[in-house]
Amino acid sequence: MPKNEIQRKPHTGTGKIITLHSNTRWCSDAFEIRCFNDEKVYVAFSLDCRDREAISYVASKEPLLGKDIQELIINSVEKRFNKIRTPRQIEWLTDRGSIYRDKLVQQLARNLGLKPCYTAPYSPSSNGMAEAFVGTFKRDYVYVNDCYSADWILGHLEEWFYDYNHHAPHSGFAMLSPVQYQNSH
Repeated sequence: MPKNEIQRKPHTGTGKIITLHSNTRWCSDAFEIRCFNDEKVYVAFSLDCRDREAISYVASKEPLLGKDIQELIINSVEKRFNKIRTPRQIEWLTDRGSIYRDKLVQQLARNLGLKPCYTAPYSPSSNGMAEAFVGTFKRDYVYVNDCYSADWILGHLEEWFYDYNHHAPHSGFAMLSPVQYQNSH
């Protein structure tokens, strides 16, 4: 093996991301949307690994920082529980990006009842549900719209997330949306 080459341990993921109950594990990831005018919008979201609801999101024209993930965590907990703390510990599955490993982000997550968990290095499929959400979101909302500018996208994100949660069918839920699935159980 060449001296400069990094030797990576093979990772055999279990593929078990979905949970049997809501509010057991949430996953999060960040992605960017490129606009026609070459601006970018940076988005991070939280997703329940059972009902697949996009609980909350943050977005900015600037690359996201730890403070943005802190805002995402606070908004997610408040939206789900109408409180500032979860009633029981919930796993918070993310990749190993610096915005998620930030010490203040980890501390806040723990203080609010989340247990930070990270995917294996070089294994984005370990957070497959979040990765699938990004692909679905881009396919169904970003790529079918004329994303003229960052301001235009920022003005439509709330509508897109609402549509995903309330109207986007999931084959794993007999073609129900996340909210329809929640209401049926």
